[in-house]
Amino acid sequence: MDVKQIPSILSLSDFSVGLGGCRNDGTHFKCCEYDITVLDGQSGESVHHVGDDIIKVYHRSFDDFNGDALHHLQDMSVIHDSQWKLRMLLSQVKEKKEQISLSHARSCLVDAGIFANKARDCVKIKDPFAGVWIKCASYFLADAISSLNLKRPSPTHMLEILRNLKKDKTNQTFSMIHQILGIERSSTSLLSRMVKSTVGFSDMVEKNGNSQIIQKKYEYLVENSLLSDCYFYLGYVNRNNVLKIKNQIHRNPEFIHVLKIGLDMENDPMVIDSQAMMLIQTTNEILGDMKTQS
Repeated sequence: MDVKQIPSILSLSDFSVGLGGCRNDGTHFKCCEYDITVLDGQSGESVHHVGDDIIKVYHRSFDDFNGDALHHLQDMSVIHDSQWKLRMLLSQVKEKKEQISLSHARSCLVDAGIFANKARDCVKIKDPFAGVWIKCASYFLADAISSLNLKRPSPTHMLEILRNLKKDKTNQTFSMIHQILGIERSSTSLLSRMVKSTVGFSDMVEKNGNSQIIQKKYEYLVENSLLSDCYFYLGYVNRNNVLKIKNQIHRNPEFIHVLKIGLDMENDPMVIDSQAMMLIQTTNEILGDMKTQS
């Protein structure tokens, strides 16, 4: 696909449009969508089909860009920007890349600690969602490690990126995340169950066609024997959707049945509590190291 045609194809030519994600940096698989950000003053995401390609559009306003949102703009390419607003924004992001990445990492570490503590609290009251929060905490810690290495979030490719990071004290904590997530349990039979729940949960929460992207990536990753990467990806997608409804999740107790499979949840409260304590200790240590180095 000629990405320069996307603004006209999707009637976005009145706005600043950029291409991000793995299609932009050349690390994409055949199954990967085109990640398009359009500064049209709206919010949310929409999914579009153009021939055999899928385009995911992130609708944003210039006022939306705080530290975390800026992190996702790193290395974006400009497709259309008649008033040079996007170019100016991306120039500022490039100048402050390390500062933005460190700020995002710190935010992710704080969230990891919050969700690990939430998991412990849920264990105490026998809340069935405890396993959900421990998975959320683990993915936030993975995000933090990625950001500390100046890498942008890329759930389809993130496991491979984390595997290949230089071996240092912080990066080696990924072995603990790997264990807590349960990636070693990846199998075709488990993934076939996980994707059904992940697609269903996406349709219930997002309602924007993103489930078609999930299905397409699942099929590609399994066909190419990337089972661990598929497991990580499906869990990451579910984590993101949990965050969108985290304050209302207990109003929908039926979600627990979907998430038990979609997140391949741990059910043993003693195991969850132990995992939460490890995550809290690790996030505090990394935050302490960051404070010392700043």
